Amino acid sequence: MSQAEGQAKPQIRQMTVASARAAMLTAVAPLPAESVPLEKARDRVLAETVTAACDTPPFDASAMDGYALRSGDAPATLVLVGESAAGHGFEGTLAPAGTVRVSTGAPVPAGADTVVIQEDVTRDGDLVTVPAVPPGANIRRRGCDFRAGAVLLDVGRRLDGMTLALAAAAGRGDLLVRCCPRIALLTSGDELAVPGHAPGPGQIFDSTSYGIAALARDWGAKVQRLAIARDDVGAISAAAARGLSESDLLVVVGGASVGDHDHARPALERLGLKLTCASVAVRPGKPTWFGVTPQGAVLGLPGNPASALVCAHLFLKPLIDAMLGGDGAVAAVRARLLHPLRANGPREHYLRGEVTLAGSGQCGVRTFGNQDSSLLSVFAAANALVRLEPNAPALDEGELVDVLPLRPWA
Repeated sequence: MSQAEGQAKPQIRQMTVASARAAMLTAVAPLPAESVPLEKARDRVLAETVTAACDTPPFDASAMDGYALRSGDAPATLVLVGESAAGHGFEGTLAPAGTVRVSTGAPVPAGADTVVIQEDVTRDGDLVTVPAVPPGANIRRRGCDFRAGAVLLDVGRRLDGMTLALAAAAGRGDLLVRCCPRIALLTSGDELAVPGHAPGPGQIFDSTSYGIAALARDWGAKVQRLAIARDDVGAISAAAARGLSESDLLVVVGGASVGDHDHARPALERLGLKLTCASVAVRPGKPTWFGVTPQGAVLGLPGNPASALVCAHLFLKPLIDAMLGGDGAVAAVRARLLHPLRANGPREHYLRGEVTLAGSGQCGVRTFGNQDSSLLSVFAAANALVRLEPNAPALDEGELVDVLPLRPWA
């Protein structure tokens, strides 16, 4: 045994999940904004307030195909004096005893105060017999959707099809959105093989980086996956330097523990790494770390797949949210346990589980039996993480627990 191998490993102070996340968030800031056309704004985060430039609809519009008239003239046989079609309104003012053929969405002629649907009239040439109809029937009033000056979308809104339609209805052709955080993702390890290629002896496929990359994109980032670095301080340092130069945040997966072949932090120390967080009192994911170099911030995630994915939700997602202008908060909901849970140990524990909705709409959650940090099949089956406080007592079936959603549940 060498002298180095005989030396005791140094003790690393562990931070709580909340304190680690808070420390990490101090190292990032909202990214600049850019203007993009509507057709490229889907899934982007608004960096401005969108207000209405005009009333919508900008005029009283017919809600049905029919005939516009003065309600006081009905019931009667009226004279057809013209037509108001979508995009081509009736010019002038409707005189008493007259009616105008009107299409859905077309302006209601001046002088008319109601619309009778075409199925309720009898027409003979230019003579239209109409029943009694109350004022305002089948009319969409000017500004009934929104008024000029109304706030339609707030800063921080994630844009989807419905919100983009609203922005378009307000007349906006482009929107000011937050620049997408650029994430460089670096994995290391001689044991990792690229999926789609035959693994060598003792190798396993790199799976974690693909999952984290997909999650980061879902959360609003642009992701560059760097080539797998071998277990060598120089190789990892060189790859990390490239990643830092091309990103807003470098995420290093693996090499984060205290084994003889865990080179991630020593490699980053060559680049001037100053640790903000050396270890987190969380299960799974204790080796998670975070620091800052002169070139940018670095988040180190464990190599075990479930550990890395849990900590991506706990730390990477908030960091991306903060760069998009959010507060980086991690929202939990409450659910009732569908079975007992034994007492927790000294670290905050996140159990992979499945939330279901009862007929009453209440959430119930069941955790999976095998919580080994290497199991991806369990993570893929889960739709939630059940959070247990450090040293939490045993819990009975029916007790409430904090749950972090992983994906929507039916």
